[in-house]
Amino acid sequence: MAKRKYREEDEDEDETPKGKQYKEADLILKFNLKRIAEYKTPLMQEWLGVENPVFNAAEQYIFDLKHKEAINNVIGWSEEDLKMKFISFIVELGHLTAGGNIVTYFDKTISATVEGTKMVVKSDFMMAKGLYDVFTTPYFHFQEYKPHKNPSGDSMAQLLQAFLIAQVKNKNANPLYGIEIMGRQWTFVVMEGKEYCVSNVFDCTDREDLLKIIAMLRKFRTILETRLM
Repeated sequence: MAKRKYREEDEDEDETPKGKQYKEADLILKFNLKRIAEYKTPLMQEWLGVENPVFNAAEQYIFDLKHKEAINNVIGWSEEDLKMKFISFIVELGHLTAGGNIVTYFDKTISATVEGTKMVVKSDFMMAKGLYDVFTTPYFHFQEYKPHKNPSGDSMAQLLQAFLIAQVKNKNANPLYGIEIMGRQWTFVVMEGKEYCVSNVFDCTDREDLLKIIAMLRKFRTILETRLM
């Protein structure tokens, strides 16, 4: 009997309005992906090779305030708390703001047919080329704002889905950049073709790690403006 292809409208216990829910291993097997964690690819080495950011007085005040709040509260924050009380400020400190023909989106549902399979996922934060609420070329994703307690779903799988969808929409071989966020833990990911490199985990409650996180966000902005656009 021929295997029945998945359709977005099929009813299945693993499906939600966002689409079928995958695990990371499902996507590795389905699309022949390769996870690289034992060494750092050249693009990941470049991204990690940053110095601590230089803040002005206002930025330093925000950094100190949000770092202290994360230390004291991140363990109890919900997904919305994490987004509004912390991540939104780190996005600003990391210079991941809209400008020119770059737009930013929160909670943007994206979809595409990837190698015959309809993929739908919500990108919690996305930077893309576009105008107003219409995007054409996704460059960067935050995925997924999982709270420290009671997380749901496979956040790395959701990030990979966003990457696969972006590859279809972008129609080029440019690498894709993103971050998986699980409460206090931030993991940076670069995807090139079928391979994705995963960094070590950074703890946003650790002062030096948080400085590194912000420095890497600023580094991505430079990569975006000088190489990807």
